[in-house]
Amino acid sequence: MDNITQPRLMQSHIEDIRFAATKMRGAERRAFQAEMTLKYCKGKPRLAERTFGWGRENVETGLAEKLTGIICIGSQPFYCGDKCREEKQPEAAEALRQSAEYHVQQDPAFRKTIGYTRLTAKEALKQLREKGFTDAQLPAPSTMAEILNRMGYRLRKVVKAEPQKKFRKPIPFLKI
Repeated sequence: MDNITQPRLMQSHIEDIRFAATKMRGAERRAFQAEMTLKYCKGKPRLAERTFGWGRENVETGLAEKLTGIICIGSQPFYCGDKCREEKQPEAAEALRQSAEYHVQQDPAFRKTIGYTRLTAKEALKQLREKGFTDAQLPAPSTMAEILNRMGYRLRKVVKAEPQKKFRKPIPFLKI
């Protein structure tokens, strides 16, 4: 164990610094941890680990980034997550878009620019099957509804314009 003494910080300050670090991600968090380590822990990652509870490897990386000016980029964004169904099956997505465009309607009062469609997810799946797409290429009905929403079509019943109510004419006052 190192002969490094604990910095003199109040517990509330340590908790505030820990909380601030939890609100950041990636390089921003490492830069913050490096700054706090330099300021309160004499640039020693092990002391920062004991004081703040941070991983010393992250603190070391942050200190190295600060020293060299080179920011480390993780590969997680490049390998994580699944592609959208539209990216996996572009032919099916285009056929769905054509089918939805056929059924789209404008807001009856023309107050909104959103296109509403009477096409339901089940009906969209049925039409795509008729066009020759297999069940392996098609999503579940709930996913189909999400895809239509991502494409900008809102699945709602289209309300027809209702006529305004007829107002009774006021009775004129009689002068006697």
